[in-house]
Amino acid sequence: MVRAFGSPRHDALVRFLRETREEAGLTQVQVAKRLGRYQSFITDYERGKKRIDAIELVAICDALGIDPIDALKVIRGVKHTRTKK
Repeated sequence: MVRAFGSPRHDALVRFLRETREEAGLTQVQVAKRLGRYQSFITDYERGKKRIDAIELVAICDALGIDPIDALKVIRGVKHTRTKK
């Protein structure tokens, strides 16, 4: 089973979303408003404390004005680690 939360792929996605937001000149508050969520939602996923599901990823990418495929390419480009049973 592939471990997602806290994995290299998860970390790369979080970093990509944070850097994209910053490059766009958006604050966490602005992105949260676009999503209809609290700022803490943005803070939690940017700190790697919240797992992002596929639906949330698409919404976040829309709020950032990017194609979700770009985020998936970031994930795809990072080796994943497997957990042992």
